[in-house]
Amino acid sequence: MSKENTPKPSKDAAAKPKRAQDVYTLVVELGRREGDGLPTSATGAGLLCYASGVDEAEAVRETVAVLKTADMNPLEVTGYGTLTEREAQGLEIDEEERALMMRALEENSVIVAQMTPYFAEDDET
Repeated sequence: MSKENTPKPSKDAAAKPKRAQDVYTLVVELGRREGDGLPTSATGAGLLCYASGVDEAEAVRETVAVLKTADMNPLEVTGYGTLTEREAQGLEIDEEERALMMRALEENSVIVAQMTPYFAEDDET
């Protein structure tokens, strides 16, 4: 086989080394939208999510995109960091939460771990 027939690596592949994925803990505040699946009397909801990404910005973008395709109305996203960052803050992470984070990493996905609907009477306290 001659050198002329040997495939050359693309410039894009050489210029952009693949960055490692991590999992980020995010809390997403939802507003109402028709067909969102929230209880009828809810004014919105909060979601605890674990999302994979090469950085937190990518994890947020992917989470918002997934929620929008599910007819949800994400209003605000707050990031709480990676597992390593949270442990460095002295937070205890239980085995169930670790398992969900590992699942998000393995599946390169967004996992909604908890949903808390908000109701009008909650706002009055």
